[in-house]
Amino acid sequence: MFLWEHFVDVPFPVAAHALQTSGALQSTPDKLRLRSVESISFMNLSVVIITFNEEANLGRTLASVKALVADGKGEIIVLDSGSSDRTVEIAKSFGAQVFVEPWKGFAAQKNSAIDKATGDWILSLDADEELDHALQQALQEMFETLNRLSSLGKQAAGHSSATEAAAFETDTKLGTNFDGLWIPRKNEFLGRWMKHGGFWPDPKLRLFRRGRGRFEDRAVHEDVKVEGNTRRIQAGALLHHSYPTISDYIEHMNRYSSLGAEMVVAKGKVRFSAINIVVRPIVTFIYNYFLRLGFLDGREGLLLHLNHAVYVSWKYAKAWELSRKQL
Repeated sequence: MFLWEHFVDVPFPVAAHALQTSGALQSTPDKLRLRSVESISFMNLSVVIITFNEEANLGRTLASVKALVADGKGEIIVLDSGSSDRTVEIAKSFGAQVFVEPWKGFAAQKNSAIDKATGDWILSLDADEELDHALQQALQEMFETLNRLSSLGKQAAGHSSATEAAAFETDTKLGTNFDGLWIPRKNEFLGRWMKHGGFWPDPKLRLFRRGRGRFEDRAVHEDVKVEGNTRRIQAGALLHHSYPTISDYIEHMNRYSSLGAEMVVAKGKVRFSAINIVVRPIVTFIYNYFLRLGFLDGREGLLLHLNHAVYVSWKYAKAWELSRKQL
């Protein structure tokens, strides 16, 4: 059987584990059902975001998490790398704690922002992402549930509420024994939400207990690694306003292909390869556009997957160029 995964470069938003047949995502429970409970005090949530000239996006992102951290329920941490626009001003208008540090790379920058958080849970977002209404409600209910379970657990230690706590935990099918939460993400391209070709549901591990999750040290396509159990949420999604114009996507391709080339070269000397520069992009296009039904996303889907195939070619061409310079 032909193993497409070994020959295909997945689209930008799709983590490599999304193509694997095993791993944390496959082993998580199929459902995470949430239940509203009486109003009680919340566990603290830290929303962490790294920024650089994000005035066009940041206000939308922060507005979507405002209710989750309001009234002492949490905090917003923004780590900026020297924006020259209104990014810092917008962040402060939402009550965010703003820190400014030189750019260290995606993973290092995000981990530095995590280190500044004080909440029990951390929600790591990109500046061009927002929580849809269903996800906002689901997360709010989740924290209510966790607090109720924690409260009942404490009561059980002193008197006869253990049965009630156990019954509540069984009814919610949630419990407290998880350290990270996978959230699906919708990706926008030229004003259209991509629903096929590997761009949906595009699960991201973005919510995790403080001290249990860190971004892996990679130049690009950095992912959170969580120590402990993870689960999946079924209600709501992250909205990724990623590429409003073709120019934005080409700029992204250029930057990410350079970073991807550095990762390829780090694994060893790279020879000029027509397979990687020509054949691999073609196979990638066929796999994502036809086999993964990318053609169902219309004209935007065609342009997206054509350009992604070009990105793959650029990455391996740049890897060869970089390797040659190192001789």
